[in-house]
Amino acid sequence: MGETPHYFIAIPVSNSLREEFVRWQEQFQENLSYKIWPHKEDLHITLKFFGAVEENRLKKLQESLRSIDYPEFQITVGSIGTFGKQDSPRVLWGGVEINSTIEELFLKVESTAVTAGFSKENRPFRPHITLAKKWNGTYVHAENLRNIRENYKAKIFHMNIKEFVLYQIFPSKTPKYENVETFYLRGESIGPIN
Repeated sequence: MGETPHYFIAIPVSNSLREEFVRWQEQFQENLSYKIWPHKEDLHITLKFFGAVEENRLKKLQESLRSIDYPEFQITVGSIGTFGKQDSPRVLWGGVEINSTIEELFLKVESTAVTAGFSKENRPFRPHITLAKKWNGTYVHAENLRNIRENYKAKIFHMNIKEFVLYQIFPSKTPKYENVETFYLRGESIGPIN
């Protein structure tokens, strides 16, 4: 019998921004050494990671998630940051501005998952878009990273959030994440993008 599939819930990055972030990845690959540069279709903002989920629990989760009623909204994404040590950061990411709307959606997804029998997330919500992970070099000159951060600080974009998605992880495939179900937000509240 195979391993139990792993799942997570995330906001997919819009198509136009995926192309932008792929350009960033190509530029960073010249100066930074990472094992994994996620495929453009795998770029996302995680709301909840589950790990292994059996099918009966998954069905219950999906039913619960369908009950979330939340309006579409807009967030600001861009700039560059890292997780981990300064000279060997394990994750390189595009920033996501934390505002009350994305935080509230995260809390709704979190409480819905907990009600469906899943564990509560204890770490603080730090939304981001992973652009590279698993540091592969000996070290990075802190100056290089500072320069990258400085050069990308002003690269900011608006993204309309119209949905969130339940993904299944396929570690040996590219792209690695497959859409199991899309949950659409209510469409009347979105403002124009300037």
